[in-house]
Amino acid sequence: MKYAKLPVEIEAWPVSELLENAKTNWLGLPLSIRNAYDKGDILFVNDGINIRTLEGIMSATYTDMVIEGVKGELYPCKIDIFQATYRSLGD
Repeated sequence: MKYAKLPVEIEAWPVSELLENAKTNWLGLPLSIRNAYDKGDILFVNDGINIRTLEGIMSATYTDMVIEGVKGELYPCKIDIFQATYRSLGD
């Protein structure tokens, strides 16, 4: 059998942008990212972000995206997979 992904809207951010805001403009981070940090679910490191997921700790590198799923879960995604899977709906 073949399946197609249902069209759902997600939030996503470049790791590079999140790292920059974490250093210079904490309130510029999305609220879900700040909340996850406060809960210990994400950790900013020099060249990326470590994210606690249901599958364990996953690392998002500088060129990756961080996706917030439909249930508020956060997880990393490589940019090439992100670009092949998602399209922008604008702001």
